[in-house]
Amino acid sequence: MPLDLVNYEKAARAAVRNFWSSRESARQRQIEQGKADQGERASVTAGKNMNGFIDLFRNVIIANGLPPESIFLKKAALTLPGFFRPTKLWDMLVINEGRLIAVIELKSQVGSFGNNFNNRAEEAIGNAHDLWTAYREGAFGKQLRPFVGWFALVEDAPDSRSPVDNRSPHFAIFPEFEGASYLKRYDLLCQKLVQEQLYTSASVIATPRSSGKSGKYSEMSSMTDMKSIVTSLAGHIASEVAR
Repeated sequence: MPLDLVNYEKAARAAVRNFWSSRESARQRQIEQGKADQGERASVTAGKNMNGFIDLFRNVIIANGLPPESIFLKKAALTLPGFFRPTKLWDMLVINEGRLIAVIELKSQVGSFGNNFNNRAEEAIGNAHDLWTAYREGAFGKQLRPFVGWFALVEDAPDSRSPVDNRSPHFAIFPEFEGASYLKRYDLLCQKLVQEQLYTSASVIATPRSSGKSGKYSEMSSMTDMKSIVTSLAGHIASEVAR
């Protein structure tokens, strides 16, 4: 049977609309309550901005054969053991008949690109290394490797598209980073996360603030686009069902 990709492009546009509307709703509530946070924080306090993408991935999992009860989304059920630390709270888990089938982490970045990109990269690398070491040491029992996905939504803006200078006084940086914008850095990060087998699939999309009604988004490369992570997830789920 062919994989069911659940009309992911339409779903992704709806998720983008939800992202921007949720941010704006959270900001307005903060203002009305007279306790608005500084900077962009007022827009993320609600913590539901990425729910549209969680719904997209959930629909892919169900459409390709796993039951809804195998998908865990509530905070109380999203913790996995680590190796370098006791536990890690993920954004989405899929567990079928006691086997860890999939783990997904979702991130977003709006503004403050210089401050936050390195933090996002360090988190992604560290979380994956911790997970795979725990897997190697038998934390999840004897089983095949789970799908591990990383997805990021980044604001499409002049500051995220512009070339960025690098300072490395002692040794040369890798050439692909020379003059790379923050969006290009995210694209390279995703490619390298998969290349080094830290993640099964890693994707990034860019969307301007004006996409609140249109759901417009763009992709950086065929290796890190929406289709890549959706297809990879669908294939992994179909394989689990077939077994």
